[in-house]
Amino acid sequence: MEGQIWFLPRSLQLTGFQAYKLRVTHLYQLKQHNILASVGEDEEGINPLVKIWNLEKRDGGNPLCTRIFPAIPGTEPTVVSCLTVHENLNFMAIGFTDGSVTLNKGDITRDRHSKTQILHKGSYPVTGLAFRQAGKTTHLFVVTTENVQSYIVSGKDYPRVELDTHGCGLRCSALSDPSQDLQFIVAGDECVYLYQPDERGPCFAFEGHKLIAHWFRGYLVIVSRDRKVSPKSEFTSRDSQSSDKQILNIYDLCNKFIAYSAVFEDVVDVLAEWGSLYVLTRDGRVHALQEKDTQTKLEARPPALLSLFRMLFKKNLFEMAINLAKSQHLDSDGLAQIFMQYGDHLYSKGNHDGAVQQYIRTIGKLEPSYVIRKFLDAQRIHNLTAYLQTLHRQSLANADHTTLLLNCYTKLKDSSKLEEFIKTKSESEVHFDVETAIKVLRQAGYYSHALYLAENHAHHEWYLKIQLEDIKNYQEALRYIGKLPFEQAESNMKRYGKILMHHIPEQTTQLLKGLCTDYRPSLEGRGDREAPGCRANSEEFIPIFANNPRELKAFLEHMSEVQPDSPQGIYDTLLELRLQNWAHEEDPQVKEKLHAEAISLLKSGRFCDVFDKALVLCQMHDFQDGVLYLYEQGKLFQQIMHYHMQHEQYRQVVAVCERHGEQEPSLWEQALSYFARKEEDCKEYVAAVLKHIESKNLMPPLLVVQTLAHNSTATLSVIRDYLVQKLQKQSQQIAQDELRVRRYREETTRIRQEIQELKASPKIFQKTKCSICNSALELPSVHFLCGHSFHQHCFESYSESDADCPTCLPENRKVMDMIRAQEQKRDLHDQFQHQLKCSNDSFSVIADYFGRGVFNKLTLLTDPPTARLTASLEAGLQRDLLMHARRGT
Repeated sequence: MEGQIWFLPRSLQLTGFQAYKLRVTHLYQLKQHNILASVGEDEEGINPLVKIWNLEKRDGGNPLCTRIFPAIPGTEPTVVSCLTVHENLNFMAIGFTDGSVTLNKGDITRDRHSKTQILHKGSYPVTGLAFRQAGKTTHLFVVTTENVQSYIVSGKDYPRVELDTHGCGLRCSALSDPSQDLQFIVAGDECVYLYQPDERGPCFAFEGHKLIAHWFRGYLVIVSRDRKVSPKSEFTSRDSQSSDKQILNIYDLCNKFIAYSAVFEDVVDVLAEWGSLYVLTRDGRVHALQEKDTQTKLEARPPALLSLFRMLFKKNLFEMAINLAKSQHLDSDGLAQIFMQYGDHLYSKGNHDGAVQQYIRTIGKLEPSYVIRKFLDAQRIHNLTAYLQTLHRQSLANADHTTLLLNCYTKLKDSSKLEEFIKTKSESEVHFDVETAIKVLRQAGYYSHALYLAENHAHHEWYLKIQLEDIKNYQEALRYIGKLPFEQAESNMKRYGKILMHHIPEQTTQLLKGLCTDYRPSLEGRGDREAPGCRANSEEFIPIFANNPRELKAFLEHMSEVQPDSPQGIYDTLLELRLQNWAHEEDPQVKEKLHAEAISLLKSGRFCDVFDKALVLCQMHDFQDGVLYLYEQGKLFQQIMHYHMQHEQYRQVVAVCERHGEQEPSLWEQALSYFARKEEDCKEYVAAVLKHIESKNLMPPLLVVQTLAHNSTATLSVIRDYLVQKLQKQSQQIAQDELRVRRYREETTRIRQEIQELKASPKIFQKTKCSICNSALELPSVHFLCGHSFHQHCFESYSESDADCPTCLPENRKVMDMIRAQEQKRDLHDQFQHQLKCSNDSFSVIADYFGRGVFNKLTLLTDPPTARLTASLEAGLQRDLLMHARRGT
C-alpha cells in the first residue's frame, strides 16, 4: 500500500524496493522467466501504470525496469481488476472493473515491439484471465461476474466463444495442469465448473461461498466460507445462530475425494512455491502445507489412505483404486500389487481375458511364472499367448518363455502370428533368444520359419542342419555356404562336405575349387570382385572325396594347374590316384596315357623332398619306370642294377655300368660277379665287362679268373685276350720296375760315396756367386756341404733355419715327409693289429680305425639276383672281400 515490492526467499529474509510512489495493486511473476509484471499508481487518480521488471539485471541496486506504459488504453478512467502474462512474453492481458480487457501483443518488455488494443468490452467487471497454449494456437479465457468466454488471440480478428452465462468473483478462477487437460476452472458458490476453449466440461458440486480458487500439482485448492445454522437448544433463544468459518479444502478431481481439509481464520491468500502450499492469514502467519509421499501416506497413523485402499479392494473397486494410486504417485511396486489383486479377482470370476490384461500391467514386477501357471490349461492358450507376447515385447522373456510362446503358436497353428513374431526388421528389435526359437520351430516342423530366423540372424550351423538333415535341400545348402564369409564357408565345408559330395558331387567340387584358390562370397553379383580373395588349405579337403575318385582327380589336377604352390599332399594324392588308375586300367591306349601322366608328374620336381614316399607309391603299384626314374634321381645306382639283375635284363645291367660306372666303379665288379654266377651263355656281356675292368684296372687278374671259374659255360677263350693284355702290361711294368731299381741302386751307390767323401775328405768351396742373388760373394759368407754359398745377409733374409740350405730345403722336406708318413703308417698298422688282438670289442676297434682311414675303400655287395644263386652266395662274398682286402693292402 506504500508502493513497495517485497521479496521473500526461502530463508524468510525480507527485502524490497520502491516500485511506485503511491501503491502497488497487482503482480504477476512468470514461471519460466525471471520477469515480473506489476500494476500500480504513481499519482492520485485513476491512472494505473504497468511496469515490466527484469529481476536478473540491476539499476542502482534495484531490479531493472525495462518498460512502463499506462494500463488504461483510452481516456476513460477505470480500475484494474486482474492481470496475466503468457510465458512466451508475447501476450499480456489486463482486465478492468468496467468489463473491458486490453491485450498487449508483441514483446511485452519493449515498447516498440508491442501494441495494445481493447480485446473485450462488457457490462460486468472482469474477475479472471488465463492464457492456454494448445500447439500453435493461443487462447485467452475471460471470466466476469456473469459469464465465461474464450478468445483465440494467436489469429486474426480474435474469434470469441461464449462458454457460460454465470461467472465468479475475484481470485475464484484458475488454469489446471496437463493432468486435467489445461482446463479453465471457475469456482461459483454452488459448483466448480471446468471449461475447454470451445465448450464447458464437467462440474463439481462443492458447497460454500468461494473466496479463493487455486491449482497446485494436480489438486484443486478452494477456500470458502461455510455458513451453517447451529442446532436449536432448549437453553438458547429461538433465534438461529450462525458462524462464519473459512475452510481450505484440497480436492483430488481425478479420484473424486478430498485430500485435505482445514479451518483457517481470515485467509488472505494461498500461494504455491518451493514444492509446498502456503496459506497467509490476516494475523500475519504463514502456514506451510507439504504433501507426503505415497509410502508415508500408507504408513501414516491413522492410515486413512491405506484404509481407503482396503475399502476399495473389499468392494472390488479396483479401477478407482488404480486411479487413486496413480494420482498419489504410488511407485511401480505398489501399482503392480494392485494390478495383481485386480487380475486375481477377475480370474476368480472367470474373466480370463480381463485378468490377462491386468497381469500384463504387472510385467517387470511380478514373477512371470505366477501368471503362466494360471493359464497353462489348453483352453487358456490364447490368454497365455497374449501375456507371453507382451513379455517378449518388453525384452523380459528368457529362453523358456520363448519356447512356451512358440509352442503356443504351433498348437494354435497361427502362422500369421508366428511370422509376425519372428520377422523383425533389425537385430535390435529381437525380443527373444533366436537359437531357442530355431530349436523349437525345427522340432515342431516349421522348417521355413526356422530357416528364416537362422538366415536373418546368421546362425549358419542351424540353417545348414535344417537344410541337410530335415529338408534334404542340398543345392540350397551349397548355395548358402557359397555366400558365407571365408572362415565360415571353410569350416562348414569341412563339416558337411562329405554329405554334399555324396549327393551333388560336381557342384561341391566346383565350390571347393573356388574355396581353395580365390574365394569370394557370392552376393548375387554385388560382391567386390576387385578385393583380394582368400584361399583354404586344399590338402585338408582331400578326405571329402573318399568315395568320389573322379571328382578327386579333377580337383587335384585343377589345384596343380591353377596353384602350383599347393601343399605336397595334393601332389602325393594325385600321384597315388594316377598310379592306381594305371594299375587297374585294361585298355592299352588309356593305360599308356595314364603311364605318361604319372611319369610327367614324377618329373615335375615336386617329389624331391619326399623321395621315399613317391618311391613307396611306385613300388606298391609295381610302376617300374617310376621306380627306376626315382632310383636314378636319388643316385641309387646299386638299386638300379639290382633291379635289372632281378629281371635278368643283361643288356640293361651293362648299360647301367656304362652310364654310372664312372661315379661308382664297383658296379663293374658286381656285374662281373653277377654274370659269373649265371649258367647261361653270357660271353658277350662278360667280354664287355672285362674290357672295361681291364681298361680301368679295377680287379686283379687272379681274382677275375677265380670269379669266372664258377661259371661252367665260360671257357678260356672268354678271358684269353684279357689275360694276354694283362700279362703284356705286367711284363712291361716288370721291365720298367727293373730299370727303375737299377737306377735307384746306382743313385744310392753315388750318394753313399759322397757321404763317405764328406766324412773323410775336406770340402772345397769354390763358388764365386751367391746362390740367391747371383752376385759375387763377399765376406762374410755362408757355405753348405751341398755346395751352395750365400751372402750372410741374403742367407739371413731367406733362410727358415740356420741348419738348412734355403735352396735344398723344399726337396729335402718332401723326402722327410714321405719317410715320416711311411713310419706312421707302419706304426698305425702294427698298433691296429695289436689292439685288435687284445680288445674284447673288436668291432669298436675296427670302427675307430675305419674312421681314421686305415681302410681305403668299402664296396657294398647286394644279394644275388635270383634264388638259384643262393648256394654260391657265400663263395662269391668271400672272393669279393678278398679282392678289396688285397687292394687295400
